[in-house]
Amino acid sequence: MSLPVDHAVTPAPSDGPLSGLTVVALEQAVSAPMCTRTLADLGARVIKVENPKGGDFARHYDDVVNGMAAHFVWVNRGKESVTIDLKSARGLEVLHRLLATADVLVSNLAPGSTAKMGIAPADLTERYPELIVVEIDGYGPGGPLSHKRAYDLLAQAESGACAITGQPGAPAKPGPPMADVCSGLYSAISILSLLVGRGNDRWHGGGTVAVSLFDTMAELMGYALNYTRHTGIDQQPRGMGSPAVAPYGAYPTADGATVVLGTTNDREWQRLARDILHRADLADDARLTTNAGRVEHRELLDAAIEEWCARHDLLEIQKSADAAGIGNAKFNLPSDVIAHPHLAERDRWREVDTPNGPITAVLPPPVIAGYEAVMGAIPGLGEHTDRVLGEAGFADGEIAELRELGALGPVPQR
Repeated sequence: MSLPVDHAVTPAPSDGPLSGLTVVALEQAVSAPMCTRTLADLGARVIKVENPKGGDFARHYDDVVNGMAAHFVWVNRGKESVTIDLKSARGLEVLHRLLATADVLVSNLAPGSTAKMGIAPADLTERYPELIVVEIDGYGPGGPLSHKRAYDLLAQAESGACAITGQPGAPAKPGPPMADVCSGLYSAISILSLLVGRGNDRWHGGGTVAVSLFDTMAELMGYALNYTRHTGIDQQPRGMGSPAVAPYGAYPTADGATVVLGTTNDREWQRLARDILHRADLADDARLTTNAGRVEHRELLDAAIEEWCARHDLLEIQKSADAAGIGNAKFNLPSDVIAHPHLAERDRWREVDTPNGPITAVLPPPVIAGYEAVMGAIPGLGEHTDRVLGEAGFADGEIAELRELGALGPVPQR
């Protein structure tokens, strides 16, 4: 399902904030691609180096987007795909020609892969002192798990995130790939900080960055880890609620919808109890005057709110909550979000070109005055190989020879 939009399929090149920055990406799946797509949206040139035999394996997760994978089109717009066999000596020579004029290298290959190829961060910073090298992996170097492969689910399980998601006795993985996405964003933040630091006389650090999925999830677990460290209690998951505050959750409405609402402080609780529920007895109950007390007696509060919501329609509940200054939302399915009026009326959808025709994608979150994200095309496998290598100084005959030797993929087709 897609929404009609009136914008050009492929935006014209823009002098974005990162215009002139060249990023080489040895990437797959989500974490590194999210990092480099973020940079591409801001105007950077991203050269995605892929294995000639199939490329990024996320290309093949499914074929639901005009024959392409939903994951791949999500995190790979605005990039140029170059196919190089990095297991061959000639292929590595080609990569080094690209790195010689690049500003950033981002990778998230299997543990030890870059070291085996002689392109580990330490190797590259010695050869290319100005190159920013970012390596994303599962667990980070120097620990007992450093050798292990890690995917989003594995990092979320290892970090404890699954234990605080779902229901008691029924843990769950948080729906979005939080470990992958946030690792990619932390990597992008690190790149931008190093670029800024180069113009700061007080900065004398290096140009390498290591980001791990596990460390990222440990950071996102901050509240839960603090609570457990200082209480000795492993909090149980609360489904659509929160172990930290009450009342706070999802409640069925009279018209078959589900409303999500709650309070975050004592004043909000008083307004919810008196102005919405019209329950002065609850507002005056000494057991419920503090958040700690409300958490202890959350079942009492949930029962009162559930009973009230079951007698009122969604719009009536939301109108009352808005008037009382109580945060609220409608529980939506993904299909509801695609048609969400708040996205449509704020013009948040754009068309993006792909090898199989245009698709619709939502703009990235930052709204930068005077600039709109590039939202470039999804690349076909190896589509830009000849052009990128030609711009790097390879003659046509040299490209043909490399292709004949198997260092490059077949002639790309669009």
